[in-house]
Amino acid sequence: MERRTRVRFAPSPTGPLHMGGVRTALYNYLYAKRNGGDFILRIEDTDSHRFVPGAEEYIIEALRWCGIFPDEGVDADGKVVETPSPRHPHAPYRQSQRKPIYRKYAETLVENGYAYYAFDTPEELEAARAGAEAAKETFIYNQVTRLRMRNSLTLPSDEVERLLEETTAWTIRFKMPEDTVVKMDDLIRGHIEVNTSTLDDKVLWKRADELPTYHLANIVDDHLMEISEVIRGEEWLPSLPLHFMLYKAFGWEDTMPRFAHLSLLLKPVGNGKLSKRDGDKMGFPVFPLKWVNPEGETSRGYREDGYFPEAFVNMLAMLGWNPGDDREMFSLDELVEAFSLDKVQKAGAKFNPEKAKWYNREYLRLKSDEELAELFTPVLEEHGINVVGCPKCALTAGAEFNVAGGDLDKRIFTKEYVRSVIAFTKERATFVSDFWTIASYLFVTPEEFVQKDVDKFWKPENVELVLKVRDFIKEYDGPWTTEAVGTAIEEYIKGNEWPMGKVMNALRLALAGSSSGLGIADIIYHIGKRETVRRVDRAALM
Repeated sequence: MERRTRVRFAPSPTGPLHMGGVRTALYNYLYAKRNGGDFILRIEDTDSHRFVPGAEEYIIEALRWCGIFPDEGVDADGKVVETPSPRHPHAPYRQSQRKPIYRKYAETLVENGYAYYAFDTPEELEAARAGAEAAKETFIYNQVTRLRMRNSLTLPSDEVERLLEETTAWTIRFKMPEDTVVKMDDLIRGHIEVNTSTLDDKVLWKRADELPTYHLANIVDDHLMEISEVIRGEEWLPSLPLHFMLYKAFGWEDTMPRFAHLSLLLKPVGNGKLSKRDGDKMGFPVFPLKWVNPEGETSRGYREDGYFPEAFVNMLAMLGWNPGDDREMFSLDELVEAFSLDKVQKAGAKFNPEKAKWYNREYLRLKSDEELAELFTPVLEEHGINVVGCPKCALTAGAEFNVAGGDLDKRIFTKEYVRSVIAFTKERATFVSDFWTIASYLFVTPEEFVQKDVDKFWKPENVELVLKVRDFIKEYDGPWTTEAVGTAIEEYIKGNEWPMGKVMNALRLALAGSSSGLGIADIIYHIGKRETVRRVDRAALM
């Protein structure tokens, strides 16, 4: 009978979820959906000393923002799942709530000769390390040194029984076999062989806090939850031989999951893993959402920086995977359809912050003007702009809309006005917030003029021509459309044989506060005839 695909994402709540972690979750999710299986979210919180309040909630919220919802596990139904049910047969999904499960498995390994009790105190371990260092060696608790340490392999059985009863400072360590070649296969990296002489006897369970280490809990939970593939980061590759040996020690070879280790996300420049420091230095986030640590330090997030979740997900998917063709734009459903592990690269993927912006820009352009206008409205409101869906209601409040639908004096604008601004500025924007940077002077009168533009273009001879253009606009009675107004102004300037560039740059400076920016006709159409005349008159006083 063919095994059902079941994969898991199992983060530790020790801080914010790095974008590399989000990519791991995404690849697991895509693999599960592509193969008609289940995606499970499990929280591995056995390290109580590193637990950070709010981290688990952050993980859940980040995945939800990305559109990644677990079929089973923590918060799959929007609530905490603590007891087994048909929907969640393997609950609970926090390892700290599964504490009673692990000790019996650790004890089974001891009984069968695959593990042993170790009673070494921290002071004794430190002394062993110091002795090795003095001999210019590296201390490793392994098949050689374990016979010189205090454990159930070297102590009399009655002493072992006494220490188990009377002390709590003991652990259970895996007994790594001597000089054995561990042969493994990785779905991404191929065949791997490691000799056990290079490995240490890892701690599996700690009596002091009655908790397992990652290695034991990970293997036991993956087995009990019937995980078919373990897709995780490259940093866990050194643990693969131990995990293979644990499956064999438990007699679970037939249900052992297949393993796939994803490459790292790399710095934009130089070598090494992408870190928060790289983001701080180069001005980009490395976390999906904003994070405030217990000390009050804030880290930027892609969501708060204005990225669309679909752009973030698309960008992440392409960091280390390709569809086999030249496509770059994928919806989540399209990623599911195209994804396969054989197209995941072995080498690390270098992150390019400009490519992240490119993706957001492309997704922004795919959105309708109406949707972008809705998204831009809160930005306008933050700047004291009132957007109304009912022009007649605004009129009764004293608003006097121009042809485009704006009242700049009262800072009241119709939704149609905002949509119109979006329509002709969309190609310039990367983020929704950019619309304010690009077109704020279509909503408020500029308070300042760019001095270098003033020095260059606001010369007496140009001012004289701009004032004549002002008079022309004031008397203009043709159609009030962008095209008609733009054509009329150009023909007027050309008809008088004035220098087009100088006049236009000076006119834009008067209207927008800068000589660069939107087209003259677009500006005049939106702010209206009265505001155009008023801004030129104001500029003439400089």
